[in-house]
Formats: sequence, structure tokens, C-alpha cells
Amino acid sequence: MTHRTREFVPVVPGKVSIYHCGLTVQSAPHLGHIRKEVVFDVLRRWLAWSGYEVKVVANVTDIDDKILRKSAEQGVEWYALAYRFELELHKAYQALGCLPPTYEPRATGHIPEMLELVQQLIDRGHAYVAEDGSGDVYFDVRSWPDYGRLSGQRVADMAPAEDSDPRGKRDPRDFALWKGRTDSSEPATASWHTPWGRGRPGWHLECSAMAGKYLGDEFDIHGGGLDLRFPHHENELAQSTAAGRPFARYWMHNAWVTAAGEKMSKSLGNGALVTEVTRQYPARAVRFYLVAPHYRSAIEYSDTSLAEATASLARIDSFLDRAQDVVGETAPATQLPADFVAAMDDDLGTPAAMATLYTTVKTGNQAIEAGDTASVREAYAAVRAMLGVLGLDPFDPVWSESAGAGAALEPVVDGLVKALLDQRQEARARKDYPAADGIRDALAALGVHVEDTPQGPKWSVEH
Repeated sequence: MTHRTREFVPVVPGKVSIYHCGLTVQSAPHLGHIRKEVVFDVLRRWLAWSGYEVKVVANVTDIDDKILRKSAEQGVEWYALAYRFELELHKAYQALGCLPPTYEPRATGHIPEMLELVQQLIDRGHAYVAEDGSGDVYFDVRSWPDYGRLSGQRVADMAPAEDSDPRGKRDPRDFALWKGRTDSSEPATASWHTPWGRGRPGWHLECSAMAGKYLGDEFDIHGGGLDLRFPHHENELAQSTAAGRPFARYWMHNAWVTAAGEKMSKSLGNGALVTEVTRQYPARAVRFYLVAPHYRSAIEYSDTSLAEATASLARIDSFLDRAQDVVGETAPATQLPADFVAAMDDDLGTPAAMATLYTTVKTGNQAIEAGDTASVREAYAAVRAMLGVLGLDPFDPVWSESAGAGAALEPVVDGLVKALLDQRQEARARKDYPAADGIRDALAALGVHVEDTPQGPKWSVEH
């Protein structure tokens, strides 16, 4: 999506339709997976702020070779394993403050739409049933002159995938639309009846069918991780347009989260699970870490980077706390700073948007020191508005909901800490400084930082 968002023209005026490829639910999501969810969540929030009605469809791939293999290894039904990790995906969405999709279709719920698309391609001469009796159906890449347009490749220069099955193919680069059931050890529930025999859908087919079902033949934005551009998105585009569907008008691909320079992935075993990372660092800070770089820039995963993100967010929150003492809880601004708008309009430029956020925080802190209440209120409202667009506003109910049981304990913890701080103030008033210092040191040992301000002591948890 390397265009300026202000030049974006949707299919339907005032409405934006977005499809992004969801997870193949074979295991718990890691930061590499969830970065895409966060990127599209920011895009959605920005488009909504810009006045569009946004519809987001994100699929779940719940039938796949890996799901079948892992379920067999673990001795559980394939659909039970897929559902377990689908729930894990939802927990990760919620933990990082992502709004749920408008709809989240499962691949297994859309077999009729897939079969209809396959038949259209056969009828148009762009797909064929394998002659070996396997029941496989392939897309004929040489029948479609535009194949390779999305990734800028020519068919003659493409090598077949290393793990592709060559059986029944006219050309080794043809890709599977439908996979015939040839392994009798696979559960019968993992295949469906078709005119070509029992089988199950190919991965690429699923997304085209589901996008068409809910967004129509043509929609605005399609995207996912950079690794999906080829072959997955290339194949989606080819089979959809070959069937006479214009498909996506804009494509948006986010870069990877890397670990030691390698793409974070399940197969490499270098994935940082969302559940593990959010136990070590505040969930808002993890989201901040994923939002701050440009979506097309790779992010290197490290404890140092997450600690820096935590500290940066803490400084922003510290300003909000200080400003609230001066002006009370003020609603977010209805207008954003011009530099922030320009940055977000320029290909979702979050780094420049963050720079505007930092500048506003600095200005607000200076206003607090100068006693300029009007400027403090203006900065506070602007910061909250910018954080809201980025999905980072600490007052957004989504954060209290994602905190779960921890949110219920917050008033209890707050009351206990304040009680200790009152005792500390009483000790200082009677000049019992050793007792006052003892309370402060005891809180510090628990990770509670106390700051004495003209308005009284303030406390925060150090991470």
C-alpha cells in the first residue's frame, strides 16, 4: 500500500472493505503473527478516524496439512486442535487491544463457495482435473498471462516450490485448487464430496472464496505478512481474476518480526509466543513495540527493544498522570495535530506520527512546569487522541477488558499503596524519617516507584 492514504479512493464512497489473511491455527500465535493483526488494527482505526465506515474480514484457516499431521501426533481430532488454537488467537487479539474483525470466517464453513470457484475456473479453461485419478484440481498458470503481476515475476523464471507435489500437474508451477483424498489414514471428516472425488481445499482457494463471499468480487484492501505476497497472494489474485472477479484494488504487506536476523516462525522454533511476552512486559508496551516502526520495516525481537518500548510508554503515561493532576480527566481531542495526520496519511507512517506524539508530550511537560493550564489541557487531549488512533490510549476500555482478573485487583492494589503512602506522609509529618524511608524502600523492593510532587506523592510500577 505504498500510496498516500489521502489519495485512497474506495470502491464504495465512504466505506472501506479490508480482507487480511488470518492464521493457520496449528499452534499458538507468536509476535510475528500478531504484528499483522496490530498493523491492520491501526489501519482500521485510522480509516475510521478519517471518516470511513470500515468492514474487516479476517479468515481462519482451520484445515491444513500441518493441522492434520499435528492432530495425529497428539492423538486429538483435527478440528479440536484447530479450535483450541483459534481461541488462543482470540486471546492474543484481546491481549494486545485489537478490535475483533467485522467477521472471521473459517475455511471449513465455505466449501460450497470454493467448489463454485473451482468449477468457474475449469469452465473458463484456467483449471484442470488431474488425469491420474487423484481427484486433484490445479490452476494452469500458463493459461493466465497476468500470473506473476503482483510479485513482479515471469512464469518462465519461477521455480516450483520445494515441497510441492508434482503428481498430476501439467506444469510443475501449477498450484492446487483442490486436493484429492488419497491417504486412507486421514480422517474422513477432513474431506468433502466433490464432482472430482472426496478431498479438501487448497490454501490459496480458501481466501479467494471467503473474500468474495463477504466483500464481493471487488474490494478495497487485501494484505498480510510479506511472506504471503508470493505464492499465496499471487495465487489468490490469479485465480480470482481468471474467474472474472476484479478482486483487491490495493495490497498491503507488513515486514517480519525477526530473531537474530531470521524471520520469526514456527518451523525455525524462534517464535516469541504472545502469551509469554505479555507475561514479561505490559501488553500495551508490546503493542507499542509493534506499532512504532513502519509496517514495511522489519523488527528485530529482543528484550532490550521491549524494555525500551516499556520505558517509552511509561514516559508518555507519566505525562498523562501529571497532566491529569492539573486538569483532571479530559476527553481526547476531536482534532489531531497536523503533523500526525500527515504522517498517518503517508502510507501509515507511524514513526513520524510517534515523533509528533513525543513532541506533544514534551510540550505538555513544559506547560506543567510553567503553570500554563490551558496548554496542559490541549496537550493532554491531543496525546490521548493520538494514542487512541494507535490503539494505545490507557483509558480505552479494551485495556481493562484485556487485563482480565488483574483489572479487578487494580483498585485493591491502589488502595493498599495509598494507605502505605498516607502512613509515610504521617511519619514525615512527625519527622520520623527512618520510618518514612522504610516504607518507601519496602515499596521499591516490590517494584513500586514513589515520586514526591507538589500535589503529593505519586506511585508507579517499575518494569
